[in-house]
Amino acid sequence: MAVSFCVRRIASAQQNFLKIPKRHGYIVLLPEIGEESSEKNPLLKNDNLPEFNTITIEKCIAAIGRQTVEFEEKMKSFETVVESTKDLDVFNDVLHPIEDTYLPLEITWGIAKTLYFGNQSVMPTKSYTGIHERAIRAISNKFNNATVYKVCKAALENKDLKLTHSQRRILDKYVLEGTMNGLHLEGKTRELFVDDIDYIGFKVSDYKMKYEGATGAYSMLIQSEEVVEDFPEDFLKIVALDPNRYLSGPWKITLKPYILGPFMEYCPDRKLRATVWDADVTRCSTYQERSVQSSVILEEIRGRRLEQAQRLGFKHFVDMNMQTKMAGTFENLQNTLEILRSTARPVQDQEIASLKDFATDRDFTDDIRMWDIAYWGRKQRRFLYDCEDNILRPYFPLPTVLSGLFEHVEMLFNVKIVESKKADIWHKDVRFFDVFDLNVSSTVPVANFYLDPYARGTDKFRKEQSSGWVSTIKSKSIVNGSDPLIALIFNFPPPMDGKPSLLSFRDVRTLFQKFGHALQYLLTTVEYSDISGLSNVEWDAVFICDFFLENWLYEPFMLRKISEHYETKQPLSAEIIENIKKMRSHLAGYKLCKELYLSQMDLQLHSTETFWVPMMKQQWPKYFALPLERRDVHVCSFDVIWFGNWAAAYYSKTWSEMIAADLYKAFQEIKSDDKPQQKEIGARFRNTFLALGGSYPAAEIFRKFRGRDPSPQALLDNLNLTQATKETN
Repeated sequence: MAVSFCVRRIASAQQNFLKIPKRHGYIVLLPEIGEESSEKNPLLKNDNLPEFNTITIEKCIAAIGRQTVEFEEKMKSFETVVESTKDLDVFNDVLHPIEDTYLPLEITWGIAKTLYFGNQSVMPTKSYTGIHERAIRAISNKFNNATVYKVCKAALENKDLKLTHSQRRILDKYVLEGTMNGLHLEGKTRELFVDDIDYIGFKVSDYKMKYEGATGAYSMLIQSEEVVEDFPEDFLKIVALDPNRYLSGPWKITLKPYILGPFMEYCPDRKLRATVWDADVTRCSTYQERSVQSSVILEEIRGRRLEQAQRLGFKHFVDMNMQTKMAGTFENLQNTLEILRSTARPVQDQEIASLKDFATDRDFTDDIRMWDIAYWGRKQRRFLYDCEDNILRPYFPLPTVLSGLFEHVEMLFNVKIVESKKADIWHKDVRFFDVFDLNVSSTVPVANFYLDPYARGTDKFRKEQSSGWVSTIKSKSIVNGSDPLIALIFNFPPPMDGKPSLLSFRDVRTLFQKFGHALQYLLTTVEYSDISGLSNVEWDAVFICDFFLENWLYEPFMLRKISEHYETKQPLSAEIIENIKKMRSHLAGYKLCKELYLSQMDLQLHSTETFWVPMMKQQWPKYFALPLERRDVHVCSFDVIWFGNWAAAYYSKTWSEMIAADLYKAFQEIKSDDKPQQKEIGARFRNTFLALGGSYPAAEIFRKFRGRDPSPQALLDNLNLTQATKETN
């Protein structure tokens, strides 16, 4: 992902539980350097793989302490280097040394992050947060160094300087990042810009504290076994106060996403659903105690973000953010989102009417309200398609799913994925794989990855209902001689009682998405880490390969490839395969409109000065068939745009899904059994989206693959919204 507006985003205390303190001078962290400071990286073995068997918190802290000091010193040294060097070579004298010093720091940070996601008994949150903050604080210097910015800008403007395409792209990145960090500003304007950064960072940290306080303060205890009788067993184990007595309770419901989502789907007690829904949408609002109210803070953040953008010469904050987005311009983005909305909204009307009829036939006597959709939607989906988890899980044992996934990826992209026992691991469940590029060699891997598949209670980090993480440990860098190394970490059900790990379809979808994400790291061919993998890829393009690989899941041949009953070895029936495909379009109009609404609210909040309450009331009916509830003030708890890194960028996942659908359509246009042509198009996809990373703009890479600009039509077709619209007219 592009490190866009690095210091601004850091100061905004984004997604990574950060509160970055204001710095007024250079900090030397000698007490934490330790005796291992003479080693290049004390966390790596001789074979350049992490020594997970012996890694401790103390080793991580010692390594990160030394490496951050070295990196800060290196960045500080360039003023002297530039002044004292005749005929300065911007790459050999500046950018290569930055890369050489940064990569060991990235590795240590990646190892700590992997342990945080995969083994919190070794790397608890408190310890990781300190390491994370230390690393962020150090690398913020990378794109906020006036000397480096000036020499990169001068190199770009030097007509006589011969540069490769990749080198020019890196220079573009440093100049753009420096510009977004206000390095071209002078005098009072520069001072005010820095004040904006500090102020926003302080207010974002304040909001984060209120949000986490409001979220943590709420819980509801359920004593009745009748309420939970339909809850999935694995969910009961998560919410039971005593996991060993998960069938008898009591059960604790909180507002954590991986608890809130399933509860709203399975709870039969409408009053309880309404209570939890209300707690969710009133978080941080005036309906709660003053200490957690956020409305004033949100307006202050919006105001300063607007000032920040205008000091840089942009109309508003969205306009500024479009500089690092594939969408290109605010106008183009709005036009595209409106095409999606205008098709999905009429379909939603029919979906809600159908849901109301379905509920009425089952003795529901009230109007459908917002807290009813997830519950009745699940029941209607089960009735229409008979594809509940208890039916599908036996057909998706993890070994079979992995085998089919790897086989398909190998066929499409001419690679080989082979398990290896050479690596140290952080838990006995972890597996290690070599990735071979068969275009080059079948004996020397081009990349490696760890796979940590199973849930382990509190030992593994969890956020969403189907959690999956791609943790980068090493980026590709020819300068540093580094090949990609990543970790894929999931919370799938572990094998039990002689049964293999049995996946829900949601789990399978998560696996495909995250492996698609991983492929951009594993198969990149770019020589510089600053533009390899997902580095320097526009924020609204970073999920393209996730959704691209997920699209294959709805092909009958793929479902047959990855499924087999773990006991009878029987394949999925043709009827179930067809129902899985149809299930994708269930409530698709409503779900897409919900994402489009949140995207539009984010864009409006960051492009206008209108107070958020009338804005919300104006936008809601354009996107929803149901009225806005009186107590619904969800903007106050829209955490991902206030401290979660996605301000003026919430639309990014929808945009990536749209682009992925258009790319996938190239494969749909040929016969599924035509493997030679699939391989041909697969090679083209690999040589563009997987290989090029951030070395070209995503829009240009799309044109290299498709030969034209993208269209939203393929996404509408994938979700069956085009056909549904015709049927409603």
